[in-house]
Formats: sequence, C-alpha cells, structure tokens
Amino acid sequence: MLKIINSHNLNYLAHIFLSGNHPQIQIGNFIGDFVKGNASQNFPKKMAFGIQLHRKIDHFTDTNETVKTLKSLLRPEFGRYSGIIADMYLDHFLAVHFRKYSKISLHHFAFHFYMYALFYYRHLPPRVKGFIFHFIFTNRLGKYATANGLKQSLEIMTYHKVPALDPEKIIQFLETNRQTIENLCLIYFAEVILHFQHK
Repeated sequence: MLKIINSHNLNYLAHIFLSGNHPQIQIGNFIGDFVKGNASQNFPKKMAFGIQLHRKIDHFTDTNETVKTLKSLLRPEFGRYSGIIADMYLDHFLAVHFRKYSKISLHHFAFHFYMYALFYYRHLPPRVKGFIFHFIFTNRLGKYATANGLKQSLEIMTYHKVPALDPEKIIQFLETNRQTIENLCLIYFAEVILHFQHK
C-alpha cells in the first residue's frame, strides 16, 4: 500500500494502555482502525466499547494542543508524515516511562495482551489476522522501549506501508531533539490519562 495511511494505525501501545485492564476493551481499542462505521455492533459488547473508545482517543489526540505542537516541530523535516512519526514517538516514550503509569512492567503488560489477542483471534478483522502473529513474535509492544526497537518498527512500516519514511533520519531527529520531544509526550500522557480515566 503506497498511499499514506491514517497516523493512528501506529500508536498501538497507547491505545491498548488507555483501555484499562479489561481484555475485550483492549482488543477493541487495538482493532479500532480496522472497523469502520457501524460494524462495531457486530462485536461483543465490551469489544465494541473498545472500538468506540479508540475513536474518542483519536479525536482527542487530533485536537490536542500538545500533539499539535509536537507535529509542528516535526513538520519542517517530515512534512505530511509528521502525524505518523509523532505517534511513533508517543509510543516510544510511553514504553520508556511505562512504570510511571502502570503497576506492572511493560514486559508483563505486553505478554498479557498477546495472550488476549490469541484468545480472541476469531474476532479480529482479516487485516489484523494478517499481521498479528508477526506482531506478537517480534514483540512489537516491548520493542518500543528502545531506540533500536523503534527503528525496527519503522523499518517494518517502511517496507509494508509507507516507503517514503526514512528510519535512520527519524531516529536521528529523535536523538537530536530528545528532551523537547520527551517533554511534549509526557505532557500529552498526563492530559490524555486525565481526560479518559473516568471512562
């Protein structure tokens, strides 16, 4: 697929994390980009809730001033791909600081989610079934915690979805501007968690 994809196909860790501890809500949030319109009604109730939550998180992120600031920092260098890269940076810093927000480690969180994905495999949309085993076996959620793991995710994305991305350049930009990007990401997480914690 050569056309640019919706940037929110990419921040899987943040979506799953913001689903709380309910397995079906996590799965629904994970597959949200692959379920269009009223098709969410065809899923179990909690999974459908997760799909709707995914859309609300996307709307919050798209209209969030902190994320807009992050994208404006990226835009001179990355143009229309700024949203995609911002999402990847957000997942990276959520992974780096995961114990700040969670009572369990990223390793255990990811392992639990992978088990849920396999248990509810029959409910996954066909496109998700097409990549879920690779997603699990390469431990994509856990790999977000390091720059090298983030680069691997970018390389997978470049190969399968967005050939125009340059993983080396994206990682170099991250390292050059790490403090500014990290601060913006942490501000965003404080805002999004506060907004959705009651939901």
